[in-house]
Parts: sequence; structure tokens; C-alpha cells
Amino acid sequence: MRRASSAILGCVEPVVRGMGYELVGVEYGGGSGNGLLRVYIDAADGIDVDDCAAVSERVSAALDVDEPIRDAYTLEVSSPGINRPLFEAADFERFSGQQAFVRIAAGAIPEGRKRFKGVLGGVEGVSLLIEVDDETWRLPLDAVEEAHLVVEL
Repeated sequence: MRRASSAILGCVEPVVRGMGYELVGVEYGGGSGNGLLRVYIDAADGIDVDDCAAVSERVSAALDVDEPIRDAYTLEVSSPGINRPLFEAADFERFSGQQAFVRIAAGAIPEGRKRFKGVLGGVEGVSLLIEVDDETWRLPLDAVEEAHLVVEL
């Protein structure tokens, strides 16, 4: 799964925010009749199945009107869960000091490494900081392919 296009986001975001929910992020993967559109929502009091159903109904209607996705797809609306996905620079700032997993695009840094699990250190300019084994890595935000919090129980 990867971040949804700006056309999809532009259709989903006003609906979710207009209903009073936080839009955590939107992912879209697949295509050719088997796509999956995943919308993560949150609220101060948490999210339950009724919230997800209500948002799903409204988002589905908006997507039917705007048609940012031409192929058949499945819409899934959920809470971010304990391993909350991270999408924007503000997410990396908000959860600074917490454990996270980050995967970046191949070749994004000279060292060639792609996967990082460590403590988020926030954002500096166009880079996110993550400390792994007492070493701080500067990763380009635009190279992040996947990122989520890691909760160790």
C-alpha cells in the first residue's frame, strides 16, 4: 500500500473532517479491479465500528460523485490502531520520542539501508530523525514509503 493520490485525498479529506474526525491518512494499492482504499480516522474519544460505518457511507458517496478511482476497489475505514501509521511531517513531530518503524525508498541514502526501527527524533527541514542503536539517522521525508509506531507489549 502507498499513500493515496492528491485527487483521492482531496475527495476524502473534506468529508472526514466535515464529520468531525481526524483524518490520520489514506492509502491506496492494487488496481485493475482489485484495488484497496484504506482510510484511517481518529477522534479524541476513540473510534468504534459505528464511526467507521458512518464515514464509509459518506466517503463512498463522495468517491462515487468525484470518481478519483476508475477501477473497482474496496473501501476500508478503520482506526489507526496501536501501530498507528505515520504519513506527514507533523506525525513524526507529534510522536517524537516513541518507537517507530520506517521504510524508505531504495537508494534514498548513500548507506543503502532501507529499514529502520528506533526512536523518532522529530523533523529537521526535509528530514526525519530516528535513533537506531545509539546512532541518529537523517531520512528524507519524501523517500518514506511506510512508517508506523511500534508498540512493544
